Amino acid sequence: MTENIHIENSNWRLRKGQIIAARQMTATEKWFDIKLEDGDLDHEPGQFVQVELYGVGEAPISVCSSPTKRGSFELTVRAAGRLTKHMHSLGKGDWLGIRGPFGKPFPVKLMTGNDLLFVAGGLGIAPLRSLINYVMDNRREFGKVDILLGCKTPTDMLFGDEIKAWQKRLDVNFSCTVDRTAPDWKGNVGLITSLIPGVTINPEKTFGVVVGPPIMYKFVIAELLKKNLPERQIILSLERHMKCGMGKCGHCQIDHPKNYYCCKDGPTFTYEEVKESKKL
Repeated sequence: MTENIHIENSNWRLRKGQIIAARQMTATEKWFDIKLEDGDLDHEPGQFVQVELYGVGEAPISVCSSPTKRGSFELTVRAAGRLTKHMHSLGKGDWLGIRGPFGKPFPVKLMTGNDLLFVAGGLGIAPLRSLINYVMDNRREFGKVDILLGCKTPTDMLFGDEIKAWQKRLDVNFSCTVDRTAPDWKGNVGLITSLIPGVTINPEKTFGVVVGPPIMYKFVIAELLKKNLPERQIILSLERHMKCGMGKCGHCQIDHPKNYYCCKDGPTFTYEEVKESKKL
């Protein structure tokens, strides 16, 4: 028990990280590649870090790179609050503080050997990208892979070059849709739920992994249940307003009989675990 406490607390040690690359992806999202001064982050897909800027504050941000990438890790940051807006002013060579990794990751070992259906909405592709790239780097360990992506408009799409690579792979089925079209858009127009009926799955050996805005979950889950996917095989990464990252401040408490905290009990859950929540 003492050893476990030590390991858990060691993640709260502030580590110095330097931005080695940065790129504005959309009007509101910016990508960062960060190298820690003292080694690798050693995260698992689905986990997050606490980013600290001296004099500004601290905020939790999902890691969007696979742990198979060594030497640095990646974050995709939406300018939504004081700290994240300040991060958008940073670039190559700037330093920041990193604590973590934290949170319950995606159940990679449980999913190994099974088919995977990834459903990402908007910025949800960022934390899901960590798992997708892990699967791509260990492709032989998994069965059929389907990736469904939904965006508001074509200009809101993140990781365009990688998406083009996924589209070209023969061992991946990729589909994308947008809510509102554009003159040069030749793909599907409609909600992401419109893509699910066209996917063929074997419910006994398929895991559905869903990440996106809260309003999306109810409708995507309903479509997956129509496919007879078991509740325990629907994996969600929930979005809540996390502050402290350690289950003390109460900001990310989930309205559920078990009083889950998104930061320490999640952010990943099975639908079976959280279906009694009034708000997903």
